[in-house]
Formats: sequence, C-alpha cells, structure tokens
Amino acid sequence: MRSKKIGIMTTGGDCSGLNTVIQRVVDGCVQRKWNVIGIKDGTDGLYQNPPITVDLSHETFQFASSHLAGSILSNGNAGNTNFESSARAGKLGTFNKRLQKSIRELELDAMVLIGGNGSLSLAHLYPEIYSGLSLVCIPKTIDMDVPNTERTIGFDTAVQQLTEYCDQLLLTARSHHRWFVVQTMGRECGQLALHAGVAIAADAILIPEIKFDVDNLVKHIKQSKRDYGIIMVSEGISIRGHSGKPADMVSRKLTAAGIANRTAFPEHIQRAGDTLASDRILAAGFADCALHAIENNETYVMTTFENDDFKTISLDDFFHSGKPEKDPKILGAITSNAYVEPDNPLLRIATDMGIYIGEKKK
Repeated sequence: MRSKKIGIMTTGGDCSGLNTVIQRVVDGCVQRKWNVIGIKDGTDGLYQNPPITVDLSHETFQFASSHLAGSILSNGNAGNTNFESSARAGKLGTFNKRLQKSIRELELDAMVLIGGNGSLSLAHLYPEIYSGLSLVCIPKTIDMDVPNTERTIGFDTAVQQLTEYCDQLLLTARSHHRWFVVQTMGRECGQLALHAGVAIAADAILIPEIKFDVDNLVKHIKQSKRDYGIIMVSEGISIRGHSGKPADMVSRKLTAAGIANRTAFPEHIQRAGDTLASDRILAAGFADCALHAIENNETYVMTTFENDDFKTISLDDFFHSGKPEKDPKILGAITSNAYVEPDNPLLRIATDMGIYIGEKKK
C-alpha cells in the first residue's frame, strides 16, 4: 500500500497551541509511516507557484518547540489575505482554482486544516478547493466562537494570559485606589472576557451578548466596598451614541462620574504564552481524532470535543449549528458563529459572585 501524503496548514488569527497540534499530527504520521508536509502562510502560501512547503518530521520540527505560541508554519498576512484581496478584486474564482491546482501538484491524500470559524466557514463554502482528498479541520481560536465544540485550541491559554495580566494590574490598582477598564479580544463573542472575568473576580464583565446600562455600571462601582478593581470589557460591546474603543468609552463614563480609572489593552499577549497542559491535551486529542478520520477516508469534517470525548462532525453540521452572518472582509462569504448563550452557567456564577454583567439578555 502506498504511503499517504498529508498536508498541514494553519490559518486565521494566531494563538497558543498551534505548534502542539502540528507536533501531534507529525507524531501520528510518523507512527503510521505517512509523509507529512507543512504549508507555509496558510492559503497565501498555497496560492504561490509553486506552493511554499516544508517537510515535517522529528528532525525538522523539534519536540521542545511544540509548547511555544504561534505557528512554525505561519498563518498568512493577517487582515489582508489573498482570499480577501481576491474577493475585493472580483477574482475569488481564479484564486480558488489556483489553490485547487496547488493541492493537485502536491499530490496530497489529505489536508489537516487548523483554523477558526472563518477558515472553516470558507472551507465549507468552497468545497471544490479540497476536492479529491480527505479534508479534516481542527478548530482553534482564543475567541471560542466555533459552533459545535466545547473547546477550541488556544482558548484556555488565552484565558490564563489575560488572568495573569489582570492579577498584576490589581496590584497597582490597589496601591493607587484606581479602577482599570481592561479590553479583551473576542470580536462579537464574549467567552474570553467572561471566563477571565470570573477567574479574577472582576467587578464587572461587559460582553456583546448582554445589554448593559452604563448608569447602572457606575452605580455598581460606586457601591463597591473597594475603591479599586477590574472592569472587563469585551472588544465587541458598543455604547449607543458613542464611538471609539469600548474601554475608552466606558472609561470616559466612569471619569465623568468621578471614578478614578485607567484603561488597559493586553492586546496580542492574549494570543501568546506557553501552551497550557489543557490546550496540549486538547491538541493531542484533536490530532488523534483527525488522523483516525483520515484512516477512515472521512472528508469535509471537523474534529470536536463534546462530553469529554473527541469525534468528527461534518462541516455542514458545523456551519448550520451556528449563527451564520456575512463575512465583513470577504464579499459573498458567510461565517458561522457561536456566542455566549443565555443559559451559560458562568453568567449565573458571575451574578452570584456580585459581578455586574448587565440587565437584559439579547
């Protein structure tokens, strides 16, 4: 039997755990005596002629590097991928045909695509790109906005990074009798802010999924028994009649009410940090699940973690179980999203802890 040739590609935003997934896929391929190549820069690298690739083995990818953040394969040019520029130029069909041609030239039997909800939605929308091989997707994102899985690669490490950041802020907040408004990543999903906010016992957690009243927030802070603390603000929130960064908007309201405060933007450190054990275990489970799917000739599937078990679901199930919305960067594309649901137990826990989270669920 001919040895299989497997491709690995990381796409979309950065996060910890990508290298761990790559390493675990390589481990499994070595055990099976399969050849494995990495595609540099995601679909940007696949688009090149010839595509940019690197042979992956225990010799070319050292095990000690697997816990490091980022991806040794790189994820492409964030914010201006060839997918986006081709869509703006009306040449997406030409771009997709080039990707398909590259895959044929590489003679791949399977592709392991490690990406977020945007990358997986594009794979679902344009299946012709990966025709003729086994496509298995592994969900990764610090936003935790991928439908139909309880965990995504990189989320736990991002929560830890944000928690440690806020722990340090609290020390100076206490010294100067000051409140800090911390703006998290997460886009339109509040999972990161919610989890980290509960972890540090923030005094308030504002997320896009729950309406809040700034006057009630001010009242809550003024009634606090402390004169310092953290107000966690997800980047996706908005305040009617105001513009700018969400943390700045909230800060201005607090200042107007006589509450001493500063804003803090942890930004990309949320995507960094040594990969936590829980993310490494998740990576191992997803990689193992993906390789078994390839052995079983599955295609157009996503690995998922539910009820303490790893399994695959179809990309169609992934897409339709979420809330599809127009992609703001790629004309005609639809992205399937997951959000903090009203029955999320952390919302009740936060409220029971005395954390202000807002008044009315959307």
